[in-house]
Amino acid sequence: MDDFDAALARAASATGQALDMLLPAARDPESRLFDAMRYAAMGGGKRLRPFLVLNSAALFDVNTDCALRVAAAVECVHSYSLAHDDLPCMDDDDLRRGKPSTHRQFDEATAVLAGDGLLSLAFEILAGVETHEDPNVRCELVRGLAVASGPHGMVGGQMLDLQAEHETLSAPAITRLQQLKTGALIAFASEAGAILGRASPSCRHALHAYAHDFGLAFQITDDLLDIESNDETLGKSAGKDQAAGKSTLVSLLGVDRARLQAKILSEQAVKHLDLFDEKADLLRAAALYAIDRRA
Repeated sequence: MDDFDAALARAASATGQALDMLLPAARDPESRLFDAMRYAAMGGGKRLRPFLVLNSAALFDVNTDCALRVAAAVECVHSYSLAHDDLPCMDDDDLRRGKPSTHRQFDEATAVLAGDGLLSLAFEILAGVETHEDPNVRCELVRGLAVASGPHGMVGGQMLDLQAEHETLSAPAITRLQQLKTGALIAFASEAGAILGRASPSCRHALHAYAHDFGLAFQITDDLLDIESNDETLGKSAGKDQAAGKSTLVSLLGVDRARLQAKILSEQAVKHLDLFDEKADLLRAAALYAIDRRA
């Protein structure tokens, strides 16, 4: 896990540098918007999704600069989702990554626009010829991220998450919520390297299956941390799901069974990588990290 921690830190640093170049500070009249976009996207975080992009790309010897552009695009989408998720009309959270949420640092309207700007920028990055010389690959990346972030992915999952505050959901319904809200973007990040590398269908299927189980294990751990951790450790408000009476697998199964389910999913995720050699060891370590992390 020491190797994994170091690799995660390297991925975070490289992604931060890429974002710094793609999101330069502006002196235009709309500079407040760019300030808010930079605040939302460059405020720290684990950068786990960029890590998945970079390490899935490494399986197929993809050019690092190309992979970094895709990693930055994925982080733009993730950061946009957090800026919007924290708004009073959504989860109403004043704290993100240990700092004031974007709408608290600026204002609600600016936070909305910053999220919109980051989402648009993500597709601008993917469509650029610098991302890949093959326009078909760029189109596939754009389509994949659009599906992962749209109504059949993250946005749809957020709608289900809002409903979960007022309805008691079944285990299959909660699983679908998690697959959409959290799992869809993780799945794209895990498959992006295979798209860039024009990998075989079997390789892409293995990475998709890995991401499916990884994403569910990650979200169950998130729900466990929500009730077991604190604001300082998480860098965001703890206990909100439980206070809101939101349906989660933890609330449905209980802490012990939910933790066991996360462990099973993590182990399944690792097995899906049997197709690959030691190049996939960091992805295997990520599946263990998903259930052992403390924030």
